[in-house]
Amino acid sequence: MTVSAALQLIVNIIIILTILSIFLTGVLLLFKDKRQKQHSVLRNYPLLARIRYFLEKVGPEMRQYLFLQDTKGKPFSRNDYTNIVLAGKYNSRMSSYGTQKDYEDGFYIQNTMFPLQTNELHINQSPMISTFIYKIDNERLFNRDEHLIKTEIDPYFLSESDAVILGRNLKHPFKIKRLVGQSGMSYGALGKRAVTALSMGLGQAGTWMNTGEGGLSEHHLKGDVDIIFQIGPGLFGVRDKEGQFDLKKFCSLAENERIKAFEIKLAQGAKTRGGHMEGDKVTEEIAEIRDVEPWKTINSPNRFDTIGSPEDLLNWVSLLQRNGQKPVGFKIVVSKVSEVETLINTMIETKQYPDFITIDGGEGGTGATFQELQDGVGLPLFTALPIVTALLEKYGIRQDIKIFASGKLITPDKIAIALGLGADLVNIARGMMISVGCIMSQQCHMNTCPVGVATTDPKREKALSIDEKKYRVTNYVTSLHQGLFNIAAAVGVESPVQISKDHIIIKKKDGALQSVNDYKLKLINYK
Repeated sequence: MTVSAALQLIVNIIIILTILSIFLTGVLLLFKDKRQKQHSVLRNYPLLARIRYFLEKVGPEMRQYLFLQDTKGKPFSRNDYTNIVLAGKYNSRMSSYGTQKDYEDGFYIQNTMFPLQTNELHINQSPMISTFIYKIDNERLFNRDEHLIKTEIDPYFLSESDAVILGRNLKHPFKIKRLVGQSGMSYGALGKRAVTALSMGLGQAGTWMNTGEGGLSEHHLKGDVDIIFQIGPGLFGVRDKEGQFDLKKFCSLAENERIKAFEIKLAQGAKTRGGHMEGDKVTEEIAEIRDVEPWKTINSPNRFDTIGSPEDLLNWVSLLQRNGQKPVGFKIVVSKVSEVETLINTMIETKQYPDFITIDGGEGGTGATFQELQDGVGLPLFTALPIVTALLEKYGIRQDIKIFASGKLITPDKIAIALGLGADLVNIARGMMISVGCIMSQQCHMNTCPVGVATTDPKREKALSIDEKKYRVTNYVTSLHQGLFNIAAAVGVESPVQISKDHIIIKKKDGALQSVNDYKLKLINYK
């Protein structure tokens, strides 16, 4: 027998064995499916049912990549996702051939006939930021050849006179030269590599990082980044062994030069409740940081045990301000106008004011939560934000309190609208996750993130390259600020900090226009 004939015989045997194994597997599955009692469709139509389960499993990916329109995906469209990735990889937001946006009802930015020139804007372009961006060499149907090149990019910092200051009257105020930073995402919810890449990228971009309610880890401090330490109802990082607030631990954190401010998290858009983390994500390191038992599921309380009224909240804010001498604010989800008004009246009566309020829209995400809270509770940001700003203006204390806004503000146009509706600063969570590799697989709570972002599984985390992703974060943040200055020029102001309600208009479904002032009055007068 020749070598060629022998090889052909082996191939034929392999083919026969493969067919037999497929046939036998099919027979065994058929027998199993006919006998099982869990799934009715499997008992009657085994083959069709298995095809159905397969299609269900791959359905989300098929819709995301093949069937959904570029503007229609949820929670973010394909265009939203692409805009973040392009800004991170190429420091670019360039597009062509016109918008894909449907001009429906909503908020629009009002340009001026006579925009400003770039040299008329208040931009601080020093120092330049050293980073890496991708250059495409050749793009084919199934792959793209590209390589990283080192480059210097303009930073688009706020000018010295436009810097935002939190806690002006405290010993250690927080002076901010950026308008956009990272929203609260805990170490544990994100893996160590993701937190490290974010810390280094945000630090290089010159902006802040919110720890989320999981406490401060060494990974948060890997980059030269300003830290906003978040305190949640579980008091992780500032609690004693019994789970009670430990003032000494708080004061020790306040002495850390890297921590610039503290945020009390009453609620966030994804969950108007306490935090949740599955036990398989609670490693020994995370348990030590949070002062909890390792490998056990964490459910922090729905609210702080010691805070049940506006007075309780403001008393605690004042306590932290006095002892830490650093800015203190709180994060809320807005629904009841009357509750916000009561809180503001209490501030005035007690003369106790937070340095900032963070308003998170009901469309906010990242946190593990229940469907009914994620989908049904809390107003969207562009409704909640005007309520708070209008009430602060009504009672004459708007100038005393800065406002952070968060909730799907992933592109310069959305950020500019938030600024026009009253925000001073903007937090982004999922945009930052995408910049370090998130592909929106929506497995954040399962510890099975396929790209190593929202997992503490060491094997999965290996997929994330810190040295590459940190530059994407830097580029994304810098690109957002360039876009904000572009919008400032278009509306005729020298800096995005000057974007106001006069630069935003509301278009209704019938084509009628409404001013933001009228919109605010309508909201706060609702009973």
